[in-house]
Amino acid sequence: MSLYEFEVTTIRGEEETLAPYRGQVLLIVNTATKCGFTPQLTGLQKLYDRYREKGFAVLGFPCGQFLNQELNDNSEIAETCQLNYGVTFPMFAKIDVNGPNAHPLFRYLTQEAKGAFGTKAIKWNFTKFLVDRDGRVVKRYAPTDKPEQLEGRIAELVENRTG
Repeated sequence: MSLYEFEVTTIRGEEETLAPYRGQVLLIVNTATKCGFTPQLTGLQKLYDRYREKGFAVLGFPCGQFLNQELNDNSEIAETCQLNYGVTFPMFAKIDVNGPNAHPLFRYLTQEAKGAFGTKAIKWNFTKFLVDRDGRVVKRYAPTDKPEQLEGRIAELVENRTG
C-alpha cells in the first residue's frame, strides 16, 4: 500500500487520504498539547513556513497514549495549537500510534523506519517521520530531536525535485 492511500480524518472531521501530499516532502509527527515537548510545535511551524512553497508539509497527528498528554476534543486541540503555537500546518484527528488500535498510517511508518534497537513502537510524543517526494520513509527522529536539527536534511530533500 502506498503512503498516499491511507485514509485519515482531519482535525475538523473530514475524511480524506494523503493523496493531496503526493510529490511533497513530509514530516509526519505524533503531537500532544500537554507534553514537555509541545513547544516543538513552534519549530515545526517555522519549518513549514520556510519550506511549504517548495513542496514541504508538516502533518500533525495528536495522540494521548503517553501519560494522557493530549486534550480529548479535536476542536480544543486545534484551538490550542493555533492560539498558543501559531500552528497552520495540517492537523489531523486524535489517534493511537501504538497497540491494537494504532492508526494504519503509523503501523506503516513504524514498519518502514524502526526506532532505536530495531523497535517498532513509538516511545513518546513528537516522534517524527521524514518522507521524501516519492513517499519513501527516509528517517525516523526521536522526540528529543528538535525541529531545527532536521532542517538540513529537509532542505536537501526539498531541493531534490526527483526524490
